[in-house]
Amino acid sequence: MLPVVNGTVTGSLITVSIAAGSALDPVGGMALIQTPSTGSFLATRNDATTFTVLTATCTHEGCTITGSSGTTFVCPCHGSRYSTSGGVVNGPATRALRTFSSQFANGVLTFSEPPA
Repeated sequence: MLPVVNGTVTGSLITVSIAAGSALDPVGGMALIQTPSTGSFLATRNDATTFTVLTATCTHEGCTITGSSGTTFVCPCHGSRYSTSGGVVNGPATRALRTFSSQFANGVLTFSEPPA
């Protein structure tokens, strides 16, 4: 089970504070970001200043991805596995997860949810 981190939504911008000790504080850290209104996202810290942010919605049947195994995200419904960059490692999913452009500054990760 991935650690859960809460995000704040302002308009289409989602912000996540990354404090010392947070699941996303160390390089390689992975977490499920939950927001009150825009859903869930997966985040991985790539290095000191960059993150990869993905939708947490499995492309197979729309389940929320809540688990990980090593460096892959795992869907609890049918076992699809995705790399930390969103690519399919193991099916039944055949499409990659959607990625979001993100920025990190002053301990805050920000990314935008595009309009539906």
